[in-house]
Amino acid sequence: MVLKQSTGTMALQERGTSSSNSTNDKQEQNHNRVITIVFLALFIDLLGFALILPLFPSILDYYSQTEDGFYLSLQRGVDWFAAMAGIPPERKYNSVLFGGLIGSIFSLLQFFSSPLTGAVSDHWGRRPVILMTVMGLIASYSLWAASRTFGVFLLSRIIGGISKGNVSLSTAIIADLHSPKARSKGMAMIGVAFSLGFTLGPMMGAYLAMQTEKGEVFYLRSALSALVFSVADLIFIFLLLPETLPKEKRVPSVTSGFQAAVDLLSPLALFQFSAVTRGKESPSEQNVQNLKILGLAYFLYLFLFSGLEYTLSFLTHQRFHFSSMQQGKMFFFIGITMAVIQGGYARRIKPGNEIRAVKRAIMLLIPAFLLIGWAANVTMLSAGLLLYSFAAAIVIPCLSAVVSGYGTAAQKGRVMGILRSLGALARALGPILAAAVYWLAGAEICFTICGAFFLVPLALLRSIKQQTKEE
Repeated sequence: MVLKQSTGTMALQERGTSSSNSTNDKQEQNHNRVITIVFLALFIDLLGFALILPLFPSILDYYSQTEDGFYLSLQRGVDWFAAMAGIPPERKYNSVLFGGLIGSIFSLLQFFSSPLTGAVSDHWGRRPVILMTVMGLIASYSLWAASRTFGVFLLSRIIGGISKGNVSLSTAIIADLHSPKARSKGMAMIGVAFSLGFTLGPMMGAYLAMQTEKGEVFYLRSALSALVFSVADLIFIFLLLPETLPKEKRVPSVTSGFQAAVDLLSPLALFQFSAVTRGKESPSEQNVQNLKILGLAYFLYLFLFSGLEYTLSFLTHQRFHFSSMQQGKMFFFIGITMAVIQGGYARRIKPGNEIRAVKRAIMLLIPAFLLIGWAANVTMLSAGLLLYSFAAAIVIPCLSAVVSGYGTAAQKGRVMGILRSLGALARALGPILAAAVYWLAGAEICFTICGAFFLVPLALLRSIKQQTKEE
């Protein structure tokens, strides 16, 4: 009798275990499906977005030759900054500066739009809001294709900047996944999409510009290709992307999302993560403190990194006389190296080990930038770029994975939107300051000072305490 009871108990336990394993397997399959769809959607989007990057100098030349009044008024502002910083009046440097100005405008628009789209998606859900942002990108690329004046071209970039909230929404979708392992893998795959998109997109853009026929505007094929990619992305998302934020987990009204969004437009409130601390579901004091530290470390890292990344074009042209093709090859090398590391190593970093991996990566960035700044030959530069690529592949995906673990399901959009917004602010300000220091003090001092300042985010990350459970 006792034997029969124990046999029955064992059978029930085995059935329960197999049922639990089956549920876990199904959940893992769903997570992997969402990660794959987000990866492909973002990759298609970034391919279209990056087509324009190698064309910027030629586009600026095109509008300067047509003597566009709006372009010339902005050119006077760029000339003033160049004279103030002591930048030589060379065509190459002018293109980099003007491109940096447009890039800063684009980043500032992302700074405003990313947290707002995140807040709206916390009420409406991720799927409808990401579809709206892709429609905005379709409008942006349509205007670019039709543009024949600099004003219309700039308007297309402004609409594109506002619509780029789809990137923070992609991170919010990954943050919605329940498993820390899936979130870690998802953030790494977003990094791979960026690396591949920014490696292959510019090559395609340059190739399409070379195929221009007589009498055709040289950027038309790239603009139309970007438009095709964005339409394909819209169809792909509409057909395949599931909703990852259930109705019962959303904020009760869009006004409560926008009430928090008021906090999302103030830089000071963003660093405080004020939009997440409102209401009953406010994270614990310890978790809010961790979020503030992570947000500040993320901002400082990207502020320094984007500045030095921007001045690379100046350094390689000035010291090694790199042509546009050689610079293209350099960025191709960086992109492929990052994609390999993110796909092979970063996505296998175990949950809980991300901060340790970030600290190691930032430690590598210090010698990387010293090698680049003091490089006497291309071999020394290449060694610095290899370390730079390895570190850059780790930091953002891992910090994003850590931050995605904070807040309730209804707050993920705002949390990831704030993080993306802080990154956009850093990318808007970093290049301006780095370019000024580079030309006023020289490449060696610029790269040494900025390299040493990486010790600040490193020290901040050392003070992170264990996260308390909230979900």
